[in-house]
Amino acid sequence: MNQTLTMEFLLLRFTESRMLLRVYTVLFLLIYLVAIVENLIIILLTILDQRLHIPMCFFLRHLSFLDMCLISATVPKSILNSITSTDSISFLGCVLQVLLVILMSGSEIGILTAMSYDRYFAIHHPLHYEAVMSKKICVQLVLVSWLSGGDFGIFYSAGTFSLNFCGSTNIHQLFCDVPALLKLTCSVEHVTINVSVAIGVCYGFLCLVCIVVSYVYIFSTVLKIPTRQKQCKAFSTCLPHLIVVSTFLLTGAITYLKPTSDEPSLPDLLMSMFYSVVPPTLNPVIYCLRSKDIKSTLCKILWKVKRSGLMER
Repeated sequence: MNQTLTMEFLLLRFTESRMLLRVYTVLFLLIYLVAIVENLIIILLTILDQRLHIPMCFFLRHLSFLDMCLISATVPKSILNSITSTDSISFLGCVLQVLLVILMSGSEIGILTAMSYDRYFAIHHPLHYEAVMSKKICVQLVLVSWLSGGDFGIFYSAGTFSLNFCGSTNIHQLFCDVPALLKLTCSVEHVTINVSVAIGVCYGFLCLVCIVVSYVYIFSTVLKIPTRQKQCKAFSTCLPHLIVVSTFLLTGAITYLKPTSDEPSLPDLLMSMFYSVVPPTLNPVIYCLRSKDIKSTLCKILWKVKRSGLMER
């Protein structure tokens, strides 16, 4: 009965200071717009340029789309609440946030695992690369990643919001998060959540093992290459993916492994946003800086735009 009466939750306000609230709003609005533009550029480049119609860029396109969805699940609502000076989020909106964050995070770790699989065959078995990493296999890997993320998102959100919420509706977080929501429930049994967490941990650990094993084989193969120049070239193809994986796992570990507090400090609140803000913003920059093909394609398009602008003048 209490659960049906809970029509909305109250999110924690970033700060009571109007000046700091404005700074927060402007800062996160700029970060959000930059992340959206960056990821849209990656998606468009990998679609329009024929040279980028390769398995790695196919995975990168899906990674950029996931990043856009991940940052859009939490940041816009937080910005809107800061502008309108409100703290509320509807029950349905809270369900949607939990579903999208878990779905995108689960799918992203699957895509990153597929990308490590791609790098493994590109370096360890280059002669079989085109046969193994066919379009059909790439589509299947992406589909499995999306389905895995979708399953976890549904399990987590269904398990969380099937519980009875009673008493306070104040979520001690800037967005709807499972650990923060569990503090509001009066249900003793969390069977669905516990099962979902166990499956999620197993899935994440399996993906991590696959990535580590792939890179063990990759590094062992690269170190056998006789010339230093070819070694550096091989490492440069793996470095962007390795940085992206490290950033994603590190921000996730910082966000979810630290104990939840009833009165989180300002650094704790900012750290909680890192998971949905840092990877989507940094990933396109990392790939643009380290990938020669993407960088050259972007430079060509910018040159054409500049040239057409000069011709019009």
